[in-house]
Amino acid sequence: MSGTAMAQAAPTTVTEVFNHAITASAISAAWEMGAFDALRVSERLDADEFAAREGLDTRSTHELFRALAAADIVSRDGAQIRRGPNFAEADRCKSLFHWMTRGCGELFSTLPALVREKNRVGSFYRRDAAAISVACREINAEWWDPVFWPVVSGLDFTSVADLGCGSGERLIRLARTGPEVMALGIDFAAGAIEVATAAVAEAGLSDRISLVQGDATALEPRPEFAGVDLLTCFMMGHDFWPRAEAVASLRRIREVFPDLKHFLLADATRTTSYPDTDMPVFSMAFELAHAVMGDYLPTLEEWRPVFEEAGWRCEGEHPISVPADSVMFHLVPN
Repeated sequence: MSGTAMAQAAPTTVTEVFNHAITASAISAAWEMGAFDALRVSERLDADEFAAREGLDTRSTHELFRALAAADIVSRDGAQIRRGPNFAEADRCKSLFHWMTRGCGELFSTLPALVREKNRVGSFYRRDAAAISVACREINAEWWDPVFWPVVSGLDFTSVADLGCGSGERLIRLARTGPEVMALGIDFAAGAIEVATAAVAEAGLSDRISLVQGDATALEPRPEFAGVDLLTCFMMGHDFWPRAEAVASLRRIREVFPDLKHFLLADATRTTSYPDTDMPVFSMAFELAHAVMGDYLPTLEEWRPVFEEAGWRCEGEHPISVPADSVMFHLVPN
């Protein structure tokens, strides 16, 4: 779009904001209901037949498709639903909406209470860890894995651990890289461990993948950590911060994983270059949620000097596009 066209573009109306807030929830629901899968396979579907086949309330299903049509994700002609001009992009980004509306739905709906200082004590917010794990599995597959796997393919390892393992999908794929590879998943959330345990069992890898509940920011030595030569940590590096705690956590990781050769640390960083009216997809939700939760998101410039201070050398930085300014650091012990 030319600069003139951009300057002449109509401003977003409050009506559009309101209706698209409903669309956000509809995208997440449509994913769970199978609507995206159905429309990806077939150019159109009959809403009445789809509702009957999936055991859905017919009137609610029609209204859900109307919410999608409000953002040109689908078009409607009576009960006939067709892919709209924004279908492909919504299909690609549906996990981001799931993270926001399902995983963080309660957090965003209780913002007035959560931002009050008097309420920000103890475990003052709740999120759906299982929903976040499912969303992050798809986010990883779409945006993070294309960066991760080319780097991993060049590394030699026989034992891998994943901090913040979530759904366990990465561990499963890593274990499948060779019959000799053993894997260990660590996550603080019981819901994530439950999802990962089911996924590992379904994959038939329970003999080679172990899962433990633990706090990645306060690791203690465990027998299982010996021999681990590759460590991965995705979408939770910010949990190590503020700075002094990040340095301490990274030093502790070196100590509790004595045989580590490679550490792939991938996370979003705080954006600094985008105007408020032109934030990239997902970044605003991600940064707002973590601010509300009291998590500090460091910038890329804040991360870099921490590694050397904590005893690591950065072998490479690999950009990731979603959230904007995300990066995977390839670290090796000094």
